[in-house]
Amino acid sequence: MYKMTIEPRVSETDGVGHINNTVVPVWLEAGRNPLFKLFTPDHNFDHWKMIIINMNIDYESQIYFGIDVEIYTWVQKVGNTSLQLYEEVWQNDTLCAKGHTTYVNFNVEKQASERIPNDIRSELERHFYEVEKHGN
Repeated sequence: MYKMTIEPRVSETDGVGHINNTVVPVWLEAGRNPLFKLFTPDHNFDHWKMIIINMNIDYESQIYFGIDVEIYTWVQKVGNTSLQLYEEVWQNDTLCAKGHTTYVNFNVEKQASERIPNDIRSELERHFYEVEKHGN
């Protein structure tokens, strides 16, 4: 599992007094930074590998300014060229959002998906989500 702490900003708070739903996908993406580094160590967009192909988010509870948020990212499945992530957003010991995101390992120059290399696959397997522990 990858973990990141986010400090909500005033500008992310909407007129109803909670963090706007459009902010959560951005926070989830921030939680994926270690994965981006794994696939593209130099963060050079000319060689970028991870292309998002699907994202689904369920909003469970409101999120508020002034209280840190924890972003948890697990690898749920690794295919030949793609991987699926399971992600959660927590604030004050409350699950606020959860989602699934699928990426494909993509070669920008060839404009084609590529097999996930074995060394990356091994690292991803260290972060597998265990249903027995978490219940989702």
